[in-house]
Amino acid sequence: MNPIIEEIRITLQSLAHQKNQETSSRFFKEGEAAKVYGVRMPLVNNLAKDTFKLLRGLDKNSIFDLCEELWKSAYLEEAIIACIWSESLRKSYEEDDIKRFEYWIDTYVNNWADCDTFCNHTVGNYMMKFPHQLKILKRWAGSKKRFVRRAAAVSLIVPAKKGHFLNEIFELADILLVDSDDLVQKGYGWLLKSASQAHPEMVFNYVMKNKHNMPRTALRYAIEKLPADMKIEAMKKSI
Repeated sequence: MNPIIEEIRITLQSLAHQKNQETSSRFFKEGEAAKVYGVRMPLVNNLAKDTFKLLRGLDKNSIFDLCEELWKSAYLEEAIIACIWSESLRKSYEEDDIKRFEYWIDTYVNNWADCDTFCNHTVGNYMMKFPHQLKILKRWAGSKKRFVRRAAAVSLIVPAKKGHFLNEIFELADILLVDSDDLVQKGYGWLLKSASQAHPEMVFNYVMKNKHNMPRTALRYAIEKLPADMKIEAMKKSI
């Protein structure tokens, strides 16, 4: 085992607390397979940043290999560290890196926290750097795996807040519109909500056009940041 990985695991074990473990476990739904040490997230974040300093001198792919070792453990805290490390390399991303990112999502992501932390930041930064790869997200949206479908949506959360990729966001929402999984519904609803911060009128129009097919969960998420009059109109039931 790599000594840095070993140090991380020893430290996480020393910081673990049963009460935190029980609290963290309650955040996950049936069908999510997260294991938790029970370490508070601020401590996990600090550990990730401190240990990343020890990786100086390693090339990007060697660090990605270490990230994969952390992903393999299936522990939430180790996955979060892997996410922070991979996002810290954003200036060095290359186009082919999406193959590894996709593999991690498909193979290791098994809960909403892993999915959102990784996709909001690592994949989101990648898509901002290589926007011609957005087509990959449409393929993810058609996956049989719930977290790959959620990943398709939440990968554009940060760009959406900045006003980017609105057409692609609506295309993803179209694909996910009637998805029966509530975690996917919340994912694309969150994406529309984020897009509404820069494009309220266009998101409102999209919601009004699709509200009769959109699950209520997705609808409520989508309109959360809209002006009050738009929210009232969107929530009206048809006569």
